[in-house]
Amino acid sequence: MITEKRRDKIEIDLTGPQGNVFFLIGTARDLGKQLNKLRGADYFDVKAITEDMMSDDYEHAIDVMEEHFGDFIILYR
Repeated sequence: MITEKRRDKIEIDLTGPQGNVFFLIGTARDLGKQLNKLRGADYFDVKAITEDMMSDDYEHAIDVMEEHFGDFIILYR
């Protein structure tokens, strides 16, 4: 018997509207804030992560997203 609701990873299709870099930055900010509530206020430095995502090109933003939130998201191309 399943006693807990199964929590799957968030799926993001990079070929559609969710692949927009501004959507990805907003998702990183929201996800980081939510996870900080669960794990402790300083677990994710949301500001540093989003600034790093904006510091270079699109591929860099995806790499940063994957690096910090890869346990919680699946990025599809």
